Amino acid sequence: MKSNLATIALTIMLMAAWGIECHAGAWTASKYSFYNKLAFNYYFSDQTFDSSRDRVDTASNGEFDDFNISNYFEFGLTDDLTVINSFAYKWLENDTDQVTSKAHGIGDIDLGARYKLLDNAAGIVSAQYLMKIPGGYSKNDPLPLGNAQYDHEFRLLYGRSLYPFIPGYGNVELGYRWRTGDPSDEYRYLIEFGMDFTERFYGRAKLDGILSRKNGRDIDSSGNPTATNNYDLGKLDLALGYKVRPSWGVEASYVPELYGKNTSAGATYSLAVYFKTP
Repeated sequence: MKSNLATIALTIMLMAAWGIECHAGAWTASKYSFYNKLAFNYYFSDQTFDSSRDRVDTASNGEFDDFNISNYFEFGLTDDLTVINSFAYKWLENDTDQVTSKAHGIGDIDLGARYKLLDNAAGIVSAQYLMKIPGGYSKNDPLPLGNAQYDHEFRLLYGRSLYPFIPGYGNVELGYRWRTGDPSDEYRYLIEFGMDFTERFYGRAKLDGILSRKNGRDIDSSGNPTATNNYDLGKLDLALGYKVRPSWGVEASYVPELYGKNTSAGATYSLAVYFKTP
């Protein structure tokens, strides 16, 4: 745990030494502008965070793979109101000594909106609502693509440019996810720093966390080790990008899961291309 905290602290200090132009976070898109990111993601895990928060090998030599193609989209209805949509097509495989399960299809879909409440020299404050809609799968599938329920999430976001000290920004988010089914409700938190290394290269670091309210039922072994009840999880999202043109660019990211409880322990590798209003 100490080594994980040291990794987080070192990463944040390094990232704070530079800066990046802002996408998402507390900022809203200007009227009629858009941002779209298409990503190719691969998640692998052969370990689990147990009930004592220790990282252990998955039972029965279990290995879980999630290859997916995701799309994230933002559009500014006004300068203060941005609508949000994201979804992914997934190919899953869970392999143990006893059985191998596979599944593919559209996972959960997010629809939401972000509204800017305050914008002055002290920074930007926004409120965000997201609704998670289950995709065309069943929670009774041998390897479900999600938890097959509607979720509602509310967030308060604060962002601030770090210019003229460095060409970058900082962003903090706090939220609550109300889940309509068996899994527990969740507290959400995020700390983010970004920067431009050069005119074209940029970087970003996020500590993205989930803390269970522990009001769900006992953990149900659904076949998908990432879709469990009453779990905590903390991920470090590290990204590097290149602005090919003012209207588009490419990104690569590495997202290791650093700490957690009652859930899979793995990492995600991503390559993405984004398009936006210049």
